[in-house]
Amino acid sequence: MTNGQNRIVIAGAGSIGCYVGGCLALAGRQVALLARPRIGAAVRQSGLRVSDLEGRDRLVKADAFEITADPAVALPGADVILVTVKSGATGEMAALIKAHASPDAIVISLQNGVDNADRLRAALGQRKVLAGMVPFNVVQSDLPLRVHRASEGKVMIEDGGADVAGFLNVEGLAVERHGDMKAVLWGKLLMNLNNALVALSGLPLATELADRRWRLILARQIDEALSAMKASGIEPTRIAGLRPALLPKVLRLPDWLFRLLARRMLAIDPEARSSMWDDLQRGRPTEIDDLQGAVLRLAESAGTPAPTVRRISALVREAEADRNGSPGLAPELAGA
Repeated sequence: MTNGQNRIVIAGAGSIGCYVGGCLALAGRQVALLARPRIGAAVRQSGLRVSDLEGRDRLVKADAFEITADPAVALPGADVILVTVKSGATGEMAALIKAHASPDAIVISLQNGVDNADRLRAALGQRKVLAGMVPFNVVQSDLPLRVHRASEGKVMIEDGGADVAGFLNVEGLAVERHGDMKAVLWGKLLMNLNNALVALSGLPLATELADRRWRLILARQIDEALSAMKASGIEPTRIAGLRPALLPKVLRLPDWLFRLLARRMLAIDPEARSSMWDDLQRGRPTEIDDLQGAVLRLAESAGTPAPTVRRISALVREAEADRNGSPGLAPELAGA
């Protein structure tokens, strides 16, 4: 793929989409943001500020993007479509891509969960669809609109022939190919089980992970998920350099020893939370069905118990229904 001639559409320019699109635009890529009117208006007014954990802080001028809320404007002429909508909107976005995008466009899912690429493939037929995984958190703040990468990690993209990963690999956005995306996505899901705990506690991610009471709940969820995966023949990749089977043991360590041994896991900006917390704060549906829900479906199919995952899922659904933001639960109320 050529750096200057291929047009990239960010299909769902929220926090992750704006960060990815901003880094690509800063590197001279041709980027179109398919964004909600609020996001589009903010970028047009003040540009987009893109910052990260390593200390970069860059401004992308509004004229570096095409910006629209109309898929009939954004999608035609796309060479690469990066799908960054929440999992619940995957079907709707697939229908829009099918209606408006070229059959030759490469579609890449950069979403949470384990089966969004499969959903896109089922809806898009013979089009090329690649699975992807974004390992980092992005924090969004209002005018001037800023997207801040608050943790580290490389984006992984399924090996699909053309060097799409090399084309997307730019400063501030490390991207590489991976031959087993199923293992990558299930590995990421294990740590994404913590998103709900951040949402329920209302605590910043680093603060929540530093508290052993919350880590014990996460460890139990991961134990249940690993049991279901083992029974189903799924082998997740390493997480933060650890074999998945070791992760619950590390999470159960005393706080002082965890801080000493899990520095990579705690390399997080103090302001980072989770997208699920943000969804509760904004009164939007969360991705609980694609995170804890995926484990529950797998456990039911495999015949393995998952009581902690089930309780956390129920608590998030209660918070969704209440529409009062994060309930600010203590770990004892969440199941510690």
